[in-house]
Amino acid sequence: MPPGNPGEPDPAVVAPPAPDDRPPAPAAQPRRKARPKATATASSDTPEPSTILAPEARPEEAGKSEESLRPQSIADYVGQKALKEVLHIAIHAAKARKESLDHLLLYGPPGLGKTTMSLVLAQEMGVSCKITTAPALERPRDIVGLLVNLQPGDLLFIDEIHRLSKVTEEILYPAMEDFRIDVTIGKGQGARTRSLPLKPFTLVGATTQIGALTSPLRDRFGLVQRLRFYELDELTQIVARTAQILNTPLDGGGAEAIARRSRGTPRIANRLLKRVRDYGEVKKSGTITATVAAEALELYNVDPCGLDWTDRRLLTVMIENYNGGPVGLDTLAAATGEDSQTIEEVYEPYLLQIGYLQRTPRGRVATPAARRHLGYDQGFSLPLDL
Repeated sequence: MPPGNPGEPDPAVVAPPAPDDRPPAPAAQPRRKARPKATATASSDTPEPSTILAPEARPEEAGKSEESLRPQSIADYVGQKALKEVLHIAIHAAKARKESLDHLLLYGPPGLGKTTMSLVLAQEMGVSCKITTAPALERPRDIVGLLVNLQPGDLLFIDEIHRLSKVTEEILYPAMEDFRIDVTIGKGQGARTRSLPLKPFTLVGATTQIGALTSPLRDRFGLVQRLRFYELDELTQIVARTAQILNTPLDGGGAEAIARRSRGTPRIANRLLKRVRDYGEVKKSGTITATVAAEALELYNVDPCGLDWTDRRLLTVMIENYNGGPVGLDTLAAATGEDSQTIEEVYEPYLLQIGYLQRTPRGRVATPAARRHLGYDQGFSLPLDL
């Protein structure tokens, strides 16, 4: 029958949908199904769970003990007995009245526990503590954002509060007194001021230079307390507590040896303990005794009075080159290779505190105590014409 017969289909039309012309479609399906199968095979070849879950502390887990060095309550806070008594009364009075704690200003040398005390206060009051620094509050919206987000009773801790900008400081005035902030909306003739209410909060300011604070800001703190240097027995307790947290074997003699070299500062005590711990672990000395601690700290150039190499260098130059002084600050800086500001702000305060250095109108003078400590003769005396 001819192809043009209406009873027979036209081959040209039937050819494309023929089964012989469609093999590519079924062939693509096995390749798509092969990928999950390969994944399942790979998962079955993974290492054993014991290899993945090795019983070793990860870095983030090992750091947890370092974060717990700060005490969590006033009972655990060592030292500052007078300050703790004042704050203990303030905390119980505020809780009894169901009010927020009064604003607190803490001042004193660095490393004495101002930040730690603010965290302890928040823990005792059962509130949150927001921590910031004055240089971070450059623009008004920075401090406004912090104040608006505070919950009732929260603590706002500002470190180095004497470095607040003038605008930020003026925003704090109504916030501290009336728990409100004044915001200016618009510019020019259409500008208007709007007051935003704040939830009652406690501002805790910390500074090493209380004289740099303006009187309006300083007078708005209800409590102004100074942190003093720590005694030897207090530092010994701090070192022993830190060693227990860090799982470092340490006896009483080793703790006292570290405390004597800590310059009355807990931050330095904890830092020296970590260096002694490193020395003990490397030298396989076991329990850290007074002898081990002394050997380790001698390696780090820290003598029994807490003087480092630069401290001794300053005193040695004054005694050997200038017969103990008086010597000018710029001359001393040139002779030792140190910056004059660094000498005045970093090294001199501790030397003055322990009585190894004196400031006179004519310059710096090394005292007889410094001469004896460095091993010079006993016949040294201060010049009579100072």
